[in-house]
Amino acid sequence: MKINNIKSFLGKKTSRIVLILITAIIMITGPIQIMNSPAFADEYDDRIAALQKDIEGYRVESDRLNNEATTLQVAVNQLVIQKNAIQAQIDLNQAKHDKLVIQIADTEKKIIDNQDALGKIIADLYVDDNISPIEMLASSKNISDYMDKQEYRNSVRSELKSTIGKVKTLKATLDTQKTEVTKILADQKSQRDTLVSKEAEQQKLLNNTRGDEAAYQGLIANSQVQINEARATQELLRNRIQNSGGFTLVDGGSLGDYPWNSSNCPMWGYLSTGGYTIYGQDGYDRSVTPSYGCRQCASYVAWRIAKKTGVYHWDWGNAKDFTGHAQATYGVGDGRPHPGSIAVMDPGKAGQSFGHVAWVESEPTQNSQGQTVILISQYNYNYGAGYGMYSQMWLSIHAFDHYVQIVK
Repeated sequence: MKINNIKSFLGKKTSRIVLILITAIIMITGPIQIMNSPAFADEYDDRIAALQKDIEGYRVESDRLNNEATTLQVAVNQLVIQKNAIQAQIDLNQAKHDKLVIQIADTEKKIIDNQDALGKIIADLYVDDNISPIEMLASSKNISDYMDKQEYRNSVRSELKSTIGKVKTLKATLDTQKTEVTKILADQKSQRDTLVSKEAEQQKLLNNTRGDEAAYQGLIANSQVQINEARATQELLRNRIQNSGGFTLVDGGSLGDYPWNSSNCPMWGYLSTGGYTIYGQDGYDRSVTPSYGCRQCASYVAWRIAKKTGVYHWDWGNAKDFTGHAQATYGVGDGRPHPGSIAVMDPGKAGQSFGHVAWVESEPTQNSQGQTVILISQYNYNYGAGYGMYSQMWLSIHAFDHYVQIVK
C-alpha cells in the first residue's frame, strides 16, 4: 500500500503517530551505531596503541640494562627507564579515561533523546488507546480496514517495548563506563604514587653515593650474590610467563594495608632496604627474628597467609621453598588453584633463582583465547614499573608449578 493511501485510511491522528514512530526509530537506531564506533574513537585507539608500544619498549630497554655491568650510571639509567614506563602507563590511563568521558557524555545524550522519543510514542499511544475496539470497528470501512488499524496499534506497542529495552541497555552501558572510569582514576593515583617513589629512589641513590662510582660499588659489593640471583629469578619468571601465554595486568601500584611501601621500604634495584631493619627485612611478626625482604613476593604471601589464618610463617625460606612448607602445614589438597591458595614457581632450583610465590584470587576460568587462567596478586614481578611492585594479573594456570590451598 502506498504512503498516501495509508494516510487517507488511518486519518490524521494515526498519521502523526507513524511520523513520530519513524522519527523515534531513527533516533534510537542511529545512536546505538554511533556509540559502538564513534568518530573520535580512532584517535584515542591510535594513541592507546602507541603508548602500549612505548611501554613494551621501556621493558625491553630495562632488560638490556639488567644484563649490563652493574654501575652507578646503569642504575640511574634503569630508574629513568622505569620512570618513563610508569609515566607512559599514566598517559595510557589518561587516554582511556578521556575516551570514556566522551563516550559517557555521548551515551547520556542518547538516553535523553530516546527518553524524549519514548514520551511522544507513549502519549500518542495513550490517545489512540482511548478509542475502544467497538468504536474502531464502527469507524472502519470494512473488516480489513479494522484489522489494519488493530495490527498497527499492536506494532506500536511492540516498538514501544523494544525502545524501552534499548534505553535499558544504554543505561547499563553507561553504568559500566562510569565504573571503568572510577577504576582508571584509582589506578592513575596508584601509578602517580609509584612515579613519586621512583623519583625518590633515584634521589636517594644519588644522595647516598654523591654520584661517585666507587661509593656505589662499595654499597653493592656485599649484595652482589643476591643481585645476581634476583636478576636470574626475574628472567626465569618472565620466560615462564611469556611461554605460558603472557599476562593481563588488572591492577598495579601499592596494596592497601600491606605494611610496607616505597617510603618505609625503598627498593635498591632488585633488593629491599629499610624495613623493620635497615637491611630490608619485613619483621611482620616482631616477636621473632625478622625474615623476608619487604616488598618481596615471600613477604607478601606470608602476610596474606597470616591475614587468613592468624599465623605468620616467618621461617619458610625463599619462595621456591613455600610449596613443601605449606603442604606440611596445611596438607597437599587437590593441587589445583582455588581462592586462598598459594601459587609457586620454582624454576632453576639449583641456586639459580629464589623462585616466585603469589596469592590466588579466583577460581580458574577461560579467557577469550580459550586459555585456562587465574587471577593472582603478588609482589616484585617487574611488569614494567620496576621491582618491589604490587600487581594483580591474569595468568595461565600452567605458569605455576604448584598450588597449595591454605586453610584455617
